Amino acid sequence: MEHATWTRVEAGQGAPLDLMTARFVRHVFAPHAHEEFAIGACTSGVEVIEIGAQQYMSGPGDIVVVEPGETHTGAAATPGGFAYRVLYPQWTSLSETEIPHFPSPIIHDPELAEQIQRTHALITRWRDPLEAESRLSWVLTELVQRHAGRPREIKRVRAGDQVARVTKDRLADRLLDPPGLHEIAADLGLSRFQVLRAFRETVGMPPFAWLSQYRATRARALLAAGHRPAQAAALTGFADQAHLTRWFRRVFGVTPGVFRNSVQDIAGLNGRRLLGDT
Repeated sequence: MEHATWTRVEAGQGAPLDLMTARFVRHVFAPHAHEEFAIGACTSGVEVIEIGAQQYMSGPGDIVVVEPGETHTGAAATPGGFAYRVLYPQWTSLSETEIPHFPSPIIHDPELAEQIQRTHALITRWRDPLEAESRLSWVLTELVQRHAGRPREIKRVRAGDQVARVTKDRLADRLLDPPGLHEIAADLGLSRFQVLRAFRETVGMPPFAWLSQYRATRARALLAAGHRPAQAAALTGFADQAHLTRWFRRVFGVTPGVFRNSVQDIAGLNGRRLLGDT
């Protein structure tokens, strides 16, 4: 049976640390990106991950590192599904000076993968801020020292990057009443087709899909703050709660209500086990 458990703890990084424990068989994550790192360790089965135009496989002994802003998907690679534990740390938990870069999103390191799983389990179970910060710092430092490469060089901004940035800014600024492509295109002096093509090539998804996953991310913050799903839907521009629920499950693997219930009480002793729809 499919399930996902979200837990939120204080981990001394200036913002709550989210953790997920899950098993998926049929669920397919929609293309989406995180503002923080997503660092996972597969505990059973095989996951197929698509980043950009490339597919990767991850199984037991592997560590998956998805860097902030990278558009990706995830699904089971075999009929039996897969299970994993995922940490979502801010980049400042990995380095105090610059955002670490990992040359490959799949790292085969069974020893460190086991340490990540153990750290994840202990933080989830005890939720002690000092212990969480200590264990998290140790395991993330090991990850960076063993596998991070040179930080990404700042490349010259391409025209497509500029189109994507302007489009994202316009959509984010008008979350409840987003501008049409023709509006954005007119401001940029381009055709709608040129804007759409540049955005898809740069971001990895069309503008409407980016806006939906961005809205879901904003709704996630509102839910964690205690807003009800219907309120979060209205405040982030979804047509209704059902519309939010569809996109929320595609991006986060659980319904908005389930997520809200699981992360609202940071001081609780145990994460709740959440059963997803099957």
